[in-house]
Formats: sequence, C-alpha cells, structure tokens
Amino acid sequence: MSTAALITLVRSGGSHVRRRVLLSSRLLQDDRRLTPTCHGSTSEPRCSRFDPDGSGRPATWDNFGIWDNRIDEPILLPPSIKYGKPIPKISLENVGCASHIGKRKENEDRFDSAQLTDEVLYFAVYDGHGGPAAADFCHTHMETCIMDLLPKEKNLETVLTLAFLEIDKAFARHAHLSADATLLTSGTTATVALVRDGIELVVASVGDSRAILCRKGKPMKLTIDHTPERKDEKERIKKCGGFVAWNSLGQPHVNGRLAMTRSLGDLDLKTSGVIAEPETKRIKLHHADDSFLVLTTDGINFMVNSQEICNFVNQCHDPNEAAHAVIEQAIQYGSEDNSTAVVVPFGAWGKYKNSEINFSFSRSFASSGRWA
Repeated sequence: MSTAALITLVRSGGSHVRRRVLLSSRLLQDDRRLTPTCHGSTSEPRCSRFDPDGSGRPATWDNFGIWDNRIDEPILLPPSIKYGKPIPKISLENVGCASHIGKRKENEDRFDSAQLTDEVLYFAVYDGHGGPAAADFCHTHMETCIMDLLPKEKNLETVLTLAFLEIDKAFARHAHLSADATLLTSGTTATVALVRDGIELVVASVGDSRAILCRKGKPMKLTIDHTPERKDEKERIKKCGGFVAWNSLGQPHVNGRLAMTRSLGDLDLKTSGVIAEPETKRIKLHHADDSFLVLTTDGINFMVNSQEICNFVNQCHDPNEAAHAVIEQAIQYGSEDNSTAVVVPFGAWGKYKNSEINFSFSRSFASSGRWA
C-alpha cells in the first residue's frame, strides 16, 4: 500500500479505519526491519525467527540460557524448526585439536574434522601401531568413504559400520599389492563421530581410543575399549583360534602381539579373531546440558580418567586451548605415548565450569587407567 493511499484512507475513514491503517503501517515497517536473513558470520544479523524480546538484536545463546558468550554461534534454522528447539551451528573453526609425539620416535596418531554435507559433520582420531601406514590410510580415505555412503543410507550407525569394514578391506588390498611387507602388521584404532543437524550424534569405535560427552559437567562414555580383558572379546579370540598372553607388565595381548581385539589393519591377526566391525552408539544432544565431545587416544586415556578430562576442558576458555591442556596434563602425569585430543564444543560450553580443581598427584594408577 502506497503512502498516498494510506493518507487518503485516514482522511476519509473513521477512527477505526485510522487504527487499522496505522497497524498496517507498523506491520509493514516491522516486516522491512525484520526480514529474515541468515549468515554464517557471527558478526552479521541472525534469523529473526529467534528474536527473543522483539528488539531486533541478534539472539545469543545467553538469551536462551544455554550458550556461553565466549563462543557465539548462529542458530541452524532448518533443524531448529524441524526439532522445535534452538540448535547451534557447530563451526569447524571452533573445534580444538592437538597431538603430541610424547617420547616415541614417531607420532603414529592422526585426527580429522570435516563438513561432509550441509547436515553432517565428521570428527575422528586414529592411533596407529606397527607403523603409521594404517592410520595414514584411514586419514586419507575414511572421509571419502563415508561421503559415498551417506546418499545411500540414512542410518548413520549403518553408514559408519559399512565404512569401517570397507576401509579395512581396501587397506588389505593395498597391503597385498604393496612390496612393503610391514603393512601386514600395521594397524590402527579408529574412533569416528558424526553429528547430523547439530543434534544427532553417532560414534563408532574399534580399539582403545575413546569418545566422551560432557553432560552437566559429568562424563558420559560413548565407547568401550576393545581389549582382551573383556570377556566377550576374549571368547571371540579363542573361538577363532587365537590366544591371549600377558606381558611382563601384566598386560594381555592377542597372540602375544596386539593389546586390542578390534582394529583396522593388523591383517596377520584377522584369522585370530581381530575384527574391524565397530561398536556404535547413537545419542540425541541436549545443548542446554551438553558442553562438548572429546575424542582421545590412549596416550591420554591411560593416564587421565574421564572426569579429569571433563574438569580440564571446563577450565579452558576455548576448545583449542582445552585440547592442548588435556595433552599437557597427561604428559605431566607421566604419559610417554603419542597423545591426541579433539574437542568439539556444544551448547553448554562454559556453563559447568568448576570453581576449582583439586589435583591429586598421588591418586592411584587404577583410577586413571584404561578403564577409568
């Protein structure tokens, strides 16, 4: 409606017409001021759907009471509409990653993070052994393998299971065609997490790398180590003709060689029950309670327990600082192995920061070990 038409109606109509026209004019002004525009940058206007007080100011997660100001992310509008709740955008720029060689001759750990599709994010850690060949192969090919499977399969647990098995077969073909015989004894753990729509988290794992979700300041373990100490894993090894032997430190190994019962690679132990099929877990994120996901290799896990990891990360200003802090603490506690951490922030980042942490340097080794 033009301005001239509005003036004509106001002059010719009664008071009720004036009220109606003024209301229409205000609505037009509001529409022009609040036209929805979504941007990836946090410095630009956000979608007006989530303007909490009608002020026209960008909505922050403090407005919803679930996001710390230090990491201000835009809202994912389609998933928020789909699930009926505000869902933050998880930016790869805010994901913290760190890796340290320790006192080893070579760092065989690898890690990844990537945006696979508009809806799906990918995070992974690989802890190689017997050389870095298997970990390098996963680092190079796992992302592509998952992307190829996503259009064919909606269930992310199935996607990850198929991807692990396919990567293992592909590495076997690669090793058998290679002139390097050491590839037959190269293997790696694999802990891979996919996040869809910012709310669906699926984790798959083989070996003893771990995934932990910090919910309300407490750790929620999303993986279980695959070691010969597990009765079900030990029985499978024996049924397949393998055996478990303990070394001088009292640690069980498959056929006296491998400290885990599932892995990618380790081709010489496939007939002894070492499999590549992962265990998977699906969980719905609650951004009001969930602070972060952390993926770690055993250079950290063997020295720092899950609650300590949550405490260290919760003290940090940003995820990159947190990833380095976890590794540094593991080294301080005596870790000599390769150590890698990936920290993915969620909606409650900074919400459950403890006022203080009591460090116990005399804590028992068992409390911080493999099953902590």
